[in-house]
Amino acid sequence: MLLAKIQTYLASYKKWLSGVRHHPHTYKWESVQHFQTHWNLDADDSVAMFDRSFQNSETRRLWQSEHWHPKEMMLEFLRSSPQTLRLMFDDLFNETREVEGRIGRFLFGCDELLRDYRRDHPLSPENNHYHDDYRMIALYLAFRYPENYAPYDFPVFQKALARLGARDVPQLNDLPRYFKVLRTLGNFVEKDPAVQTALKKHLHPTRHYQGKTLLLAEDFCQHIANDA
Repeated sequence: MLLAKIQTYLASYKKWLSGVRHHPHTYKWESVQHFQTHWNLDADDSVAMFDRSFQNSETRRLWQSEHWHPKEMMLEFLRSSPQTLRLMFDDLFNETREVEGRIGRFLFGCDELLRDYRRDHPLSPENNHYHDDYRMIALYLAFRYPENYAPYDFPVFQKALARLGARDVPQLNDLPRYFKVLRTLGNFVEKDPAVQTALKKHLHPTRHYQGKTLLLAEDFCQHIANDA
């Protein structure tokens, strides 16, 4: 990535952030707050806990669209195999292990749970767990450790890298690299007090997550990809 391009887009982002009346993506900060408040795999009712952890007053688009509903499938898996899911999430959230391995093992576990679900529900039309595009796995990590991870949109990532002059734009999903790039971008936005001030006016002190988070870097990445 070229430093000059990062600085150019940062100036554009700062201008946009200061001028926009209603930030269109503050729902992400709200969703992180919900998760941080409710997540507890030791809860007696893990299904209800999971459902409460993924809520939002504005939109469900982070975990639901017309042909994509990973939250619904995970609730089905929790109903049938709560202990397996607990072990899978314990491993996914174990920061002492390499993130690439954790992601791979979680995806493998989802494949196995889907196989069991299809065996136990032979008449069900469902044949996808919706985690193999990595969006939902990135969301789990982003909600659990918001200072280290962020929501993932591969086409946005590709376009942002191209606009920043990256030499090797990935052609396949590369979640570990995405997180590394966001941490680099985060260093720029976090060190600019004007960006921090502009963002703060959009976040409610109790409804939106107030801690350190890569959401700002992810928001900057979205701006780079979508800036006209």
